Amino acid sequence: MSSVSAFAIRADYPEPLWIQAVDVIRREIESGNLPAGSRLPPERELCQQLSISRATLRKALTTLVEAGFLTPSHGRGWYIATPTVRKEWPSSLESFTETAARMGLPAESRVLRCEFAPAGFDEAEQLGIAPGAPLFQLVRVRLLGGIPVALDSTSIPGALAAGLAGLDFTVESLYGALASAGLEPARADSTIEAQEADDSAAAHLGVTRGTPMLILHQLAVDDSGRPLFASTVNYAGERYRLRTSFARAATSSS
Repeated sequence: MSSVSAFAIRADYPEPLWIQAVDVIRREIESGNLPAGSRLPPERELCQQLSISRATLRKALTTLVEAGFLTPSHGRGWYIATPTVRKEWPSSLESFTETAARMGLPAESRVLRCEFAPAGFDEAEQLGIAPGAPLFQLVRVRLLGGIPVALDSTSIPGALAAGLAGLDFTVESLYGALASAGLEPARADSTIEAQEADDSAAAHLGVTRGTPMLILHQLAVDDSGRPLFASTVNYAGERYRLRTSFARAATSSS
């Protein structure tokens, strides 16, 4: 039976205790300290090692089961799951809901803002609308398996967003809502940069200020090249990995 190394779980951190416990056990699994097929220590022992309650531990273990790291065995405990293909974000354009479904994880959203506002100069230029024109703004915390992984801010030209403000985006997919209105993104021009979490991102994602973040900027357009929406997504660095591929251009030799 394997044991969990002593990683500090801090009650004074903004990150909830159960998320800290998830990260501790996941790191132990990914490092090989908890090999596939081995059994976790009994729950009472884990609670003592991690200095958390059994309810907090159960929430962490259930999340790790949903993410494919653990397998429960009734009456016997919790076992390290056999490794499978690592779950990653794709290089193809798909919604958060579609990504979650492909991963086999429940997707959730906390809506922080859902309203119309005048477009600023930068937003207007990016989306091809006049400054001051109505802009639909949707800001959400995105969760996978109960774990907050991203802070997503999206802006849509008001002329394309009729009816969106009345939708419940805690459960509705933005891509689905746009598709229902006959608006399908064909591609998204994207850039990714690394930054440290500021106070807002840290609070909403349950991480400490200064935690490494990956910032994804996207401008999605339809088949005709018309801008549909612009988004900025702040991903907690430890909870996000982008998979892509590169092809070498054909060269001629003489």
